[in-house]
Amino acid sequence: MGPDGDMVDLSRPHTDLAGRKFDSDGLAVIAVPSFGGRVPPPAAERIRQLHGNGCGAMLLGVYGNRAYEGTLRELEQAAGQAGFRPIAAVAAVAEHSIVREYASGRPDSTDMRELAQFGKRAAEKWQKGDTGLPELPGRLPEGADRGMSMIPRAGRDCSACGVCAGECPVQAIDPSSPRKADKKRCISCMRCVHVCRTKARHLSPVLTGAAALMLRKACLQRKNNEFFI
Repeated sequence: MGPDGDMVDLSRPHTDLAGRKFDSDGLAVIAVPSFGGRVPPPAAERIRQLHGNGCGAMLLGVYGNRAYEGTLRELEQAAGQAGFRPIAAVAAVAEHSIVREYASGRPDSTDMRELAQFGKRAAEKWQKGDTGLPELPGRLPEGADRGMSMIPRAGRDCSACGVCAGECPVQAIDPSSPRKADKKRCISCMRCVHVCRTKARHLSPVLTGAAALMLRKACLQRKNNEFFI
């Protein structure tokens, strides 16, 4: 879609999103992970704080090869409430954030080629003034997200450096005591595991083993990216 553009990181809790105003002739890519088949509530809340001002939007939901269910529908709703005009959508596969053996290595070269081609198609569509969007699959979730209960814990190798606390999207880790995590705030995104310099944060092997067995049937076979334009 071109090298020019600006990045707004929705995962930063202190970013002034309410002050971000988009141009009506611009085209944004709004990307979120799919957790349990829906947009993580903090991400949806932060998207709604933006001022789309009629800016076009390509919606990108990334899921771990199980199912994205109502993620794109929910993302379409949040983007519309923020004043964006969704014109295209993608359900893209990436390595599962908890059971990393599923979709390992994805997005791969095939995925990246498909996504690049689709990005060009979406940009061309917007330039032509076409603002239509096909009906997206799935349905909007009802009720509050029940969340997950898989909370990464710090092991003996934890140096209490605080990197995980600074990177946590929902401030579930206390900077003054980073070995602890707030179970009520944690959304099981695994970012703290990914950024830990000493690889000290991890999930219980028993829980990840059980999750792997539970997801095996749904995740074992390679799924394709799905494009809507």
